[in-house]
Amino acid sequence: MTMKLLEAGLSTTVQDLGRVGYQQYGVVASGVMDETAAKIANALIGNMENDAVLELTLMGPTLLFQQNTLISICGADLSATIDDKPVPLWKPVYVKEGSILRFGRPQQGCRTYLAAAGGFDLPIVMGSRSTYVRGGIGGFHGRPLDKGDVLKLNGIKSSHTRVLEQFLRKRMNSASFCTTTWTVSYQMKPNYQKDPVIRFIKGPHFEHFTEATKKRILNDSYQVTSNSDRMGYRLSGSPLELSKNLELLSEAVTMGTIQVPKDGQPIILMADRQTIGGYPKIGYVASVDFPVLAQVLPGNQLTFQEISIVDAQKLLLQREKLFSKCKIGLIQAFRRMNDGSD
Repeated sequence: MTMKLLEAGLSTTVQDLGRVGYQQYGVVASGVMDETAAKIANALIGNMENDAVLELTLMGPTLLFQQNTLISICGADLSATIDDKPVPLWKPVYVKEGSILRFGRPQQGCRTYLAAAGGFDLPIVMGSRSTYVRGGIGGFHGRPLDKGDVLKLNGIKSSHTRVLEQFLRKRMNSASFCTTTWTVSYQMKPNYQKDPVIRFIKGPHFEHFTEATKKRILNDSYQVTSNSDRMGYRLSGSPLELSKNLELLSEAVTMGTIQVPKDGQPIILMADRQTIGGYPKIGYVASVDFPVLAQVLPGNQLTFQEISIVDAQKLLLQREKLFSKCKIGLIQAFRRMNDGSD
């Protein structure tokens, strides 16, 4: 099965859960920015969690389906339509051959994820199909997708996917697509907000900042600037100041690290972050808030809220338990379909 790009969109890349285990060699991890949306998109159609998806940013592409294809779209609401009819998010969608998927204005968030049954058939580079554009590796020839590109899908291996596809195909009428009556629980969907509160854990250099700065980061809002990208969110607001100069060695950094360069304007490192950094680290964004952070648009404000590492871990475990329940619920739904009921 294949799909063809009729228009490229602003930035459409192939991503999975990232290039794990190579940062020690200077290789950037990459991967999806909103892991929750990507994992649910795959789960909805019976894919593996780490199957490659398309990450669409702000302005999505226009796609022609050259065969009947089972997809799902999760994450930001980018006003998706198939043959000019609105497409529901967070649901499996069976699309008829010759149909055209378009995206319009962002209604909520800025990144959405398109999963297709079987996953995208692209080479695995160092354990991942993720695109790292600056390095020119992974994905579709190491670059964002462009007009005229044709994407091939892997063959369907999951019995759940076959059951879902057969169920929806039987219910396909003259419309361009067909979907289920059910969706994932609202509890599983991240609460994307225009100006969110982002929880963070104190970093190793927090105590080296002035008392005024410690209060500032907890009380002031910071704007995400227009020169933010998948590498890092550059924030603008009241400067964060050290109580004295620090001489630091560069060391490994993780997604969510909040670095403070000399100008005092914090930078939150994201999926395409560098492998090491030498700026003072005032904190780390709690992993449970990565999906919300990933959907903040340039120009939006965010506010920081301190959380303990214990509470952050508890919240992350709760989310993972919810995802496990979600997968069990999907398996039960697929079984009901196999029995002939939605």
